[in-house]
Amino acid sequence: MPQGREGTLAQEDGHFAVHSERVNRSEHIRVTGELDLSVIGVVDREMERAEATDARRIVLDLDELEFMDASGVRLLLHLRERSQANGRRLRITRAGAPQVQRVLEVTGVGDLLPFED
Repeated sequence: MPQGREGTLAQEDGHFAVHSERVNRSEHIRVTGELDLSVIGVVDREMERAEATDARRIVLDLDELEFMDASGVRLLLHLRERSQANGRRLRITRAGAPQVQRVLEVTGVGDLLPFED
């Protein structure tokens, strides 16, 4: 049976939430709503927390992300750089919202990120 910890909620308001869950040796962080300048610090801190664990994989789930501005794009690039220096454990799920996926495609960032297939 998988060993894990109960999911935690790092922050939630009407337009944004971050949920974390440990399953076996993987950290799963799900971002929902709107990722913009006002909340990137919350996501970054939660990713730092996950990076400090012994997790073999850190999955950043963007499936329920509805909006992302330029600060969110910069954050993803920053997380990629940290992952490259920290064992390349980061995997990102593709955004479910077409407008978010479009931002990643138009900026060319989508080709740089470690997306799960």
